[in-house]
Amino acid sequence: MEASSSERARIVILDDEVVTVRRLVHALKRDGYQTEGFVDTMEAMSRLRETPPDVLVMDVRLKDADGVDLMQRIHSLIPNTAVILITGYASINHAVEATKKGAFHYLAKPFRLETLREVIASALQHRQQTRREDTLTDTARRAHRFGEIIGEAPSMQAIFKTIAQVAPVDCNVLIRGESGTGKELVARSLHQNSPRAGAPFVPFNCGAFAEDLVANELFGHEKGAFTGAVSTKKGLLESANGGTVFLDEVGEMPLSMQVKLLRVIQERTFLRLGGVKPIDLDVRFIAATNQEIEKMLATGAFRQDLFFRLKVVIIELPPLRKRHEDIPALVAHFAATSARQFGKHRPSVDDDFLTALTSYPFPGNVRELQHLVERAVALTQDGVLRVADLPPDFSLATTKPVPPDEPARPLKSLEKDHIFEVYRQTGYNQSETARLLGISRTTLWRRLREFDLLPPKGLPGR
Repeated sequence: MEASSSERARIVILDDEVVTVRRLVHALKRDGYQTEGFVDTMEAMSRLRETPPDVLVMDVRLKDADGVDLMQRIHSLIPNTAVILITGYASINHAVEATKKGAFHYLAKPFRLETLREVIASALQHRQQTRREDTLTDTARRAHRFGEIIGEAPSMQAIFKTIAQVAPVDCNVLIRGESGTGKELVARSLHQNSPRAGAPFVPFNCGAFAEDLVANELFGHEKGAFTGAVSTKKGLLESANGGTVFLDEVGEMPLSMQVKLLRVIQERTFLRLGGVKPIDLDVRFIAATNQEIEKMLATGAFRQDLFFRLKVVIIELPPLRKRHEDIPALVAHFAATSARQFGKHRPSVDDDFLTALTSYPFPGNVRELQHLVERAVALTQDGVLRVADLPPDFSLATTKPVPPDEPARPLKSLEKDHIFEVYRQTGYNQSETARLLGISRTTLWRRLREFDLLPPKGLPGR
């Protein structure tokens, strides 16, 4: 098995010392590798372009090139080749810098041949793992994703079909789902696959502004409209003309603004604050909410006529706990993007890591999963995501088998316990708790209120 693996592997040696090249080529050929050696950089580059190797062993100081700069050029041409740098002028700083810039390993001369063999074997093993993950990622990209949305579950496949059907149709859409399920990603996919794709996509969080500021943000104002209005300001609606407006957390919009928004949708014109000249508006409205609008309609907290205008098509996003089969693909995606962001090699994923995640209820949904994977990628020391890389309190929240004589607990009860545990560990800091759970502070406050976990006035809680 080992022999056949090494026979398939191609290794190139680039060093301006002829003796070093000959020694390494001879030794690695005896190990069964397909090996070529070069002392001339231009000749080596020509060969690399023609037939990319699995591993390139290269000196840092070449007569006709700087090894680190050359390595970065090579990575742009053949990104899947593992580069092992060797040098007679080694230092820790150089090694760290070279690794940051993409070197798989850094060896100081003189080195034992056995050490190089071990590093090459490690590089090939990592490359094989990367190839497997690339294959999985490509398969997921072809069959289990729509733009940036990943989903193998039947419920997600149905949503992909709906997006494809609705995106070209210039109708308003209401996206419903818990916080962190990816409502904005769906909105962006609708925009990017519509005739408006070349125009702006403008998101607006309806719950992020005080009531008196919402109109100013959406409509803008004329110079002198109020104290401090020293110049004319375009609102988000005007900035989005020709494109798409995404109204996130539309259930948080004050009633007074709901009336104004309804008029805009009906008449397709609006006035800036302090303005007298109507401005024509050509936008598509996509709204999102994590609230049960029907209950708000019954209490009068949300206008029924606006609801009907926004919900020409409704897309319901399932929570992550109802599509656990998507977790492995999501973990692979977040691990790859986090590794690129942190300048690290893409890690592999331990089976126990996935098992722990798939037994967790995820109150923060996909956003919480993303934060957990990002943390694990940042902490991993050996390029493998393990259970130890998850937060210390994570095991407290995972779903444990229920004894036969004990009734199963409702999911809401498990969610309440987990939220309270994180809330307690942060010293009742709502901002930090929301960050750790991967949900907005507004959503956390609503959950705390729903579960009667808000501390009485005068007690800790911020």
